[in-house]
Amino acid sequence: MSHRIALSFEDGVTRFIECRDSETVLDAAYRQRINLPMDCSDGVCGTCKCRAEQGSYDLGDDYIEDALTEDEAAEGLVLTCQMVPSTDCVIAVPLPSTACKTGTSQFDATLVRITPHQDAALEVEFEVDEGAEAPVFLPGQYVNIAVPGSEQTRSYSFSSAPGARRLSFLIKQVPGGLMTGYLTEAAIGQTLSLTGPLGSFYLREVKRPLLLLAGGTGLAPFLSMLEVLATQGSTQPVQLLYAVTRDEDLVLVEQLQAYAQRLPNFAFATIVAAEASTHARKGFVTHHLPADALHGGEVDVYLCGPPPMVDAVRRHLGELGVTPASFHYEKFTPSTAGLKEVA
Repeated sequence: MSHRIALSFEDGVTRFIECRDSETVLDAAYRQRINLPMDCSDGVCGTCKCRAEQGSYDLGDDYIEDALTEDEAAEGLVLTCQMVPSTDCVIAVPLPSTACKTGTSQFDATLVRITPHQDAALEVEFEVDEGAEAPVFLPGQYVNIAVPGSEQTRSYSFSSAPGARRLSFLIKQVPGGLMTGYLTEAAIGQTLSLTGPLGSFYLREVKRPLLLLAGGTGLAPFLSMLEVLATQGSTQPVQLLYAVTRDEDLVLVEQLQAYAQRLPNFAFATIVAAEASTHARKGFVTHHLPADALHGGEVDVYLCGPPPMVDAVRRHLGELGVTPASFHYEKFTPSTAGLKEVA
């Protein structure tokens, strides 16, 4: 029996390895030519210390206290030279991928559908080329898509679930934008190059209620997360606030309604900022953030949206005096190059 281990590097690169039964993560990584940090491999030096963010494992009993203290182990720190997984795991490696002699993966996919949502967004679908493995990623991560006819890429979060052969993305229509211009003229059947998965914005193990905050096409990674939660049969409360600028920017609401049927503890609300809107909830996400959604701080917050939204939410939580158990965010700037900042 083997387990799939996601190695999440500090530069945003994620590599997946297979760890055999009774095999340590360090040995599995080396077998697959990823050089995780190591000096002794005997549980003495602590050089291979990483953080296990998800999954079950045996810490081993051959390491010394100086290499890994009880408090560190309680916080999820592990020695990869001793750690033996018993399930799939996600491990945060405190080094860039290049320091471990690895890097991003690249694959090709064929454009199969483009669905416009007025002038707001494009729902773009790709099919993984026959004979190639479906890409594995963590729900919430993104890829860089090469724009044909240029030497540039744009970054987009998966809205589809990990492991699917059909990949979907929600792409903001940017007037004069490089990718928007290409997709407006693109022919179905063209092959594009994708690089990834990338990003540290992904769904962690669900141990408490979730608060999901989406701004515009920042809805995309949450669709991937919701599909995983629904498939897993999650029972934790999940609240999603979906904020946009105009009424026309509210897209794929029917998908959220479908998830409300599949996830009994999932609820969502939509918010429109434009003064001219007749929407029931007007303003910004901070105007409609219910106190009970914060669960007194016993909540994991995920936020994906433009920089002003991210900054406003962080400031608002500070004013409320609420510190979430964890706060993960991804800033994007669709008007430039689709650049992302994650934390």
